[in-house]
Amino acid sequence: MAEQAEDIDDIIDPPMGAGPSKHHNETSSTSSKPKNAFTELMAPKRKSSSSPPDQPPKKDKRDRWRGALVQYIDNPSSFGTQVLRVTPNTVLIKDSFPKATVHLLLLPRSKKHSLLRPNEAFADPAFLAIVQEEAASAAKLAAAELERLVGSYSATNKPRVEATDYANRPPGRDYLKEIKVGMHAHPSMDHLHVHIISKDMHSDKVKHKKHYNSFTTEFFIPLVDYPLAEGDIRRDVGFQNGNLSRDFKCWRCGRDFGNKFTQLKKHLDEEFEEWKRE
Repeated sequence: MAEQAEDIDDIIDPPMGAGPSKHHNETSSTSSKPKNAFTELMAPKRKSSSSPPDQPPKKDKRDRWRGALVQYIDNPSSFGTQVLRVTPNTVLIKDSFPKATVHLLLLPRSKKHSLLRPNEAFADPAFLAIVQEEAASAAKLAAAELERLVGSYSATNKPRVEATDYANRPPGRDYLKEIKVGMHAHPSMDHLHVHIISKDMHSDKVKHKKHYNSFTTEFFIPLVDYPLAEGDIRRDVGFQNGNLSRDFKCWRCGRDFGNKFTQLKKHLDEEFEEWKRE
């Protein structure tokens, strides 16, 4: 799953409709005896069998989506290759709706911290140190995966790719510098999670302004910046709402696209081709 990875309607199936079927109604009406009109009008109405009084109300799809990450924390073995690594402190997964070539989520397992907002959770220095250490390790995995996917296109990486002595290959392009590690200022999912994502924003899952701006503005807060100081502007809700509604700017060249999302997407494809060939 992803934080604002996808519109909710694309993630959660709508609840099944309640109420009797047409066939049921027709059967009932044909099998019952005719009733006096006055008697039928005054008779007490039966409660719908689809909503028994002792049945708790279902969570709506937004609530279910917001809490979806807990399943990876509680039952990581149920998700096969989507889970990349499990440690006593974290679970590392592939984002189901990646916003770039590589997009991972690091999920802390601490019950004490997992439902806190980032500013609250990372006020605990010991916990922050644990998450930063595991995020740094996860970023190396993300960089290795990015190199595997696009490294053969890179001019900088060419000597490394063509080296015959694997043990003594030259360093090549530093793909770790292409990986961002951080949090959204106001996460849309309940459980604390760290995004580990490549810079390129090249994905068909980037579908609207929030998807793009949440990773390319100060709405995305580097993990290394925590804990945020009390006066840090990035704590301010109004400031962050402004970031989400900003005009589109290319993450690489800075070109302003206003609200022209289709043009931005075409440009991102072009930038991606140039970026991977550096």
